Amino acid sequence: MFSNYLIGLREGLEASLVVCILIAYLVKTGNKDKLGPLWLGVGLAAALSLAFGAGLEFGTSELTFQAQEAIGGSLSIVSVALVTWMVFWMKRTARHMKSELQGKLDAALAMGTGALVTTAFLAVGREGLETSLFVWRSVHAAGDGAGPLVGVLLGIGSSILLGWLFYRGALKINLSKFFTWTGGMLVVVAAGVLAYGVHDLQEAEFLPGLKNKAFDVTSAVPPDSWYGTLLKGTFNFQPDPTWLQAGVWLAYLVPTLLLFLGVFARTASPAPAAAAPAPAPASSESTSGS
Repeated sequence: MFSNYLIGLREGLEASLVVCILIAYLVKTGNKDKLGPLWLGVGLAAALSLAFGAGLEFGTSELTFQAQEAIGGSLSIVSVALVTWMVFWMKRTARHMKSELQGKLDAALAMGTGALVTTAFLAVGREGLETSLFVWRSVHAAGDGAGPLVGVLLGIGSSILLGWLFYRGALKINLSKFFTWTGGMLVVVAAGVLAYGVHDLQEAEFLPGLKNKAFDVTSAVPPDSWYGTLLKGTFNFQPDPTWLQAGVWLAYLVPTLLLFLGVFARTASPAPAAAAPAPAPASSESTSGS
């Protein structure tokens, strides 16, 4: 449940911040009459995201088991790729996001109401589609029951509250550090979703090695125990992964997390150059030519 709460909080907060920046800029520049088209664009983006999530859930329910596993595994890989790109993009551009959005909003205001609706729709819709896809795969990876979905809804609700507090000026946090820490945790969650997707593709017989278990600690960590449920809900932990699952999990998690936290960059940064010795003072004696 925690991992799904984190997804809802992280993804929802990005969308909330985008909306807050757009609203604040319209109010500050004396364009409060343009808030209607802005909210229309936000509403359309939210509706598209919900429809996309519903299509993923109900559109695959009538397929055969093998087809469901093949589609689910493929979409797991796609969602992990999108989330990985998103956390790196947000880390790089978070401090410049406000000026970029304001520039797009100025251009939209100059073009008219339709452009404003489109700008709000695109700014929020991208976040919404990524969230729908990743939430769908993460909820399925965490298992059946209402817990994962409740976690997502609580996370989104928290993000809306935080966004409102930011807008009102009642809450100030270091967003750069917030997105760095939550991004690192999201990479861990994504590694579990990726491993789950690989297992789906093995069950669909698209990948080999379904019966080749790397280890089996089911007796020590029963899936139906409270701690087994906690590990699965938090890290998508599986007590009996295949060798391919374990290998893909490790191959993704370690380099991605190190790159995200900047470990390689710090290691490769050159040491500061030693100060150059001061030039010797010029000789006071002069030479004469013959």
